[in-house]
Amino acid sequence: VVRRRLLQRYEHQPFISCLAGFYSCRWKRYQRRRTEPGKCCCKTRECMFFPLLVGAFCFSLIFLYMWGEAKNDYNNFDWYNYGNLGFWFLWSLVLLIVAAILFMYITLLLVLAMCLLAEGQQLYLHWSHKIGTFLVLGFSVSALFVLSVLWGDQWKTVRLSFQITAPYLHIGAITIMVLLSWPVALHAIRADKKVVQVIIVGPYLAILLFLFLIPLGMYSPCIREVGTLGPKPALIGHRGAPMLAPENTEMSFQKTIEHGGDGLETDVTISYDGVPFLMHDSTLKRTTNIGEVYPNETTQNAAFFSWDALKELNAGTWFLKDKPFSCMGALSRADQNQAMNQSIYKLSNFLRLADSQNKLVIFDLYRPPEKHPYRNSWINRTLEVILNESGIKPHLVLWLENDMRSFVQSVAPGFQQTMGSKAPVEDLLMDNIVKLNLAYTEMSSEDIQKYAEANITTNLYVVNEPWLFSLAWCSGAHSVTTNTVHMLKNLRQPLFLMTPQQYKIMWILTDVTSIFLISLIFAL
Repeated sequence: VVRRRLLQRYEHQPFISCLAGFYSCRWKRYQRRRTEPGKCCCKTRECMFFPLLVGAFCFSLIFLYMWGEAKNDYNNFDWYNYGNLGFWFLWSLVLLIVAAILFMYITLLLVLAMCLLAEGQQLYLHWSHKIGTFLVLGFSVSALFVLSVLWGDQWKTVRLSFQITAPYLHIGAITIMVLLSWPVALHAIRADKKVVQVIIVGPYLAILLFLFLIPLGMYSPCIREVGTLGPKPALIGHRGAPMLAPENTEMSFQKTIEHGGDGLETDVTISYDGVPFLMHDSTLKRTTNIGEVYPNETTQNAAFFSWDALKELNAGTWFLKDKPFSCMGALSRADQNQAMNQSIYKLSNFLRLADSQNKLVIFDLYRPPEKHPYRNSWINRTLEVILNESGIKPHLVLWLENDMRSFVQSVAPGFQQTMGSKAPVEDLLMDNIVKLNLAYTEMSSEDIQKYAEANITTNLYVVNEPWLFSLAWCSGAHSVTTNTVHMLKNLRQPLFLMTPQQYKIMWILTDVTSIFLISLIFAL
């Protein structure tokens, strides 16, 4: 029996050597020290450092989850950096890759530590890994702090994501606790003092109990009875289809129509000679070739150019060069040629296109800067184009601009008056508001239902990810503004949709299975 145990221990050494080698760079057997279960697993210095390793894992996990759920807004992040740095680059994708690599690295170290503890080995983290741990911890904490300061609304996205992912995060957390039960049981059962056993098992059981009961506080509009789900939200193309074509161009809006979009969203600026045209940025630098045509005017406000100057610019070549989205598909040769020949689009042509296809239109109307000839008549000039030049049916226009709203209602009573912020229902009805246009971070199924009861529908912007669209669908949104009409149009039902009975079965089955496995491990 003794010989068999010695042989088993000897045969087991290559595995321990790999664990200790990767964790401590101690590949030789004489470099390692065993520790009896229940005894201190490492020296005092290592005991002080181990919580930093756990902290680095937690913060890197939080940041990776936050940034992963922020994918819906990566284009906004890249656009923000473009405004500060002056050149376009997919910084969002780089940050995601770095976060994933650092998380995998710190997770590997933690897994190695747990395996070494299970094998009764003393922990000694190599100095290079200690530096790596500090780097991961510093990067994660700094990134979370900077994003919280500059982009605090992203925490609202994280909160919304829990309404979708919480049941599955719960299963993942329970699974981790089951895996941790082996080293916990090994060290607790063989501990020679009751106090040590309580210190080891107490926190573990407290966390486990918390995880068992946390579903009682979970809420998701996607957990609902059969037959209570509302209709699929209408899809409004955000600047057209900017993943398939250059934004705010005729090709972009045509692509939205081809993929079954229900409406078109854009941004309207007025040229120096009074021609409303489509442009999101205050300058022409990002989305045109102004650097080639007018190299000395790249920082000039777009509204100070005449229409004759604007129509000379190319509004498509930048799209093929910069690739504004990380998940853009490859364009066909025909689409590439079409994109290369796009020009700045006039509002009147945009409205005629929408009218011919019976599509809703909504747009942000930018007031011209000071010393612009149309600064004080911008709304009047826009109304002239809508009512006299485009011929669009009034009910297709979702009028969003709040200035001179009473005047607009008197001149164009057929417009659908739309408000860009929440307000008491009585105030909205007094202003004849029929639709709210809200940022998706303000999503609330209770508010959406409250407004719907007063015949006020809700549009959420900008909703790109399927999980977020599913949440909007379950929450009762009437429509969403999106960059991904071509993707969301194919979604037949919300993701993660389940009945309360299905969720209870999943919850109870997970808890019962984990209790059985943990009890079995402690018994062995």
